[in-house]
Amino acid sequence: MIIGVLEMDLYLPESGSLKSKRFVVKSLKDRIKNKFNVSVAEEANDLWQRVSLYCVCISNDAKLVHKTMESVKDMTEKEPRVEILDYRLEMS
Repeated sequence: MIIGVLEMDLYLPESGSLKSKRFVVKSLKDRIKNKFNVSVAEEANDLWQRVSLYCVCISNDAKLVHKTMESVKDMTEKEPRVEILDYRLEMS
């Protein structure tokens, strides 16, 4: 069994309040979950313009896990309200 964990540190340049941050992050999390059938969690952060997202995928096929995590990263990069500051992909 292969477990892939994608951690992304995101910057939300237009977020001026906790409410706007929640709107952008919830929308992104929902789209990732619905499109890729992965688990998504965020790390609590007091800054309105920063968030860390963790996406997890489990499969018997390592190529499928890697491809799915790359697709999640690509979709996040295309989101105009979000910039990826850093990301890490771990597979075990």
